[in-house]
Formats: sequence, C-alpha cells, structure tokens
Amino acid sequence: METISSPIFAGISPAELQCMQECFHMRKQHFRTEEVVYTFYQQRDIIGILSAGTALVERIDEKGNRTILEHLECGGVFGEMLIFENIADDRLDVIAESPCDVWFMRSDQLTKRCEKACVHHSRMVENMFRLVTDKALALSERVEVLSRRSIREKLLCYFQMQAFRHNSDTFTLPFSLSALADYISTDRSAMMRELKKLREEGRVQLNGRIVTLANHL
Repeated sequence: METISSPIFAGISPAELQCMQECFHMRKQHFRTEEVVYTFYQQRDIIGILSAGTALVERIDEKGNRTILEHLECGGVFGEMLIFENIADDRLDVIAESPCDVWFMRSDQLTKRCEKACVHHSRMVENMFRLVTDKALALSERVEVLSRRSIREKLLCYFQMQAFRHNSDTFTLPFSLSALADYISTDRSAMMRELKKLREEGRVQLNGRIVTLANHL
C-alpha cells in the first residue's frame, strides 16, 4: 500500500503504517480542482489526510461570503475534532485547491482502545494531540492578523509572519491572491489597491505568489 507522509504518522514505520491502513480500513479517494473534499458536520466521524495536492478549509456564511480558514498541503489533516465550534451555523468545507488524493479513516479508530495495545497506535494518538496544538497556534496567528484595523496592517502583519516562518524576507504565498483576500476577510479589489501602494512605496515586491519584504520593515 501507499506510504503516507503526514505529521499524524510521525515516528511510525512504513510497516506499521501498512498494518494501520489495513486495520483501520483506510480508503483513498481522488478529487479534482475545486471539488468538495469534505463537509464538516455531515462527516463528523471521519478524518482526512492529504497525501497529494493542496486544499482549502473555507467557511461560507448565509450571504455567500467566503472566508479561508486554513490552507492544507500534502500531509495535512482535517476532520471534526480539528475544527472549532460553528456557532453561526455557516457552511464549512474542505475544497481541493489542486487535484489531490485523500486517505479517509474513522475518527473513533483514534479514540477506541486498541485490543493489541500497539505502540504505533499510542504514538498516533500523541501525534493527534500535537496537531490540535498546532491548529490552535495557527488560529491565534490568524486572530492576530484579523485584529489589525486596516487592510495595509493586515497584509503587513501576515507577510511578516510568513517571513518569520520562512526565516527569509522572500517567501511564496501558500495560496492565490484571491484566497489571501478571503483569508484576511477583505474585498479583493481593495486589497489589490493596497498592494499596489505598498509596491509603489518600495515596501513590498510581488511577483506572482512570491513576496519580498523591504529590509526596513
């Protein structure tokens, strides 16, 4: 069976992973670009693991406005236990940003007692706790961006976080500019005007999805 590279399987050998794929009845599915991969609150008992491609976790409110909650890359994990409560009853989906392959498994495979007391099963549970912590950190970073009052401040805050994460003033955005506007919850046209001003001021260079921050930022 296919080897899956993901933080949820950290420290688990290929042989152990193959055993888990069979024991957990994991199934693989392919999705085309913009196809719905997963709908929260309709698939409450399922965990998905991206083994190829990229996807977006998005929220659609009652007016049809889209907000990007998370960008998932190869190895990314999503599911009911990794999303916060949807108090407003908006639609929450995982959408394929590019053609992607996803392995699905039941979430109770993590929580139920393993009859064989497998070490790799316990390690997988520990990995899931780390993933939840990482998700909480990502949420706090997004709150930091959204707490800024202006579009300019939101953009610079997000860019500086990316520069820090990549340890470089030059980095590649994880998603398109349209998705970036949804991520910082602003109008795309207004965001593009602000980006133009930042470029003209020499504070930001933008080449497609490649961003370079001026040293004086």
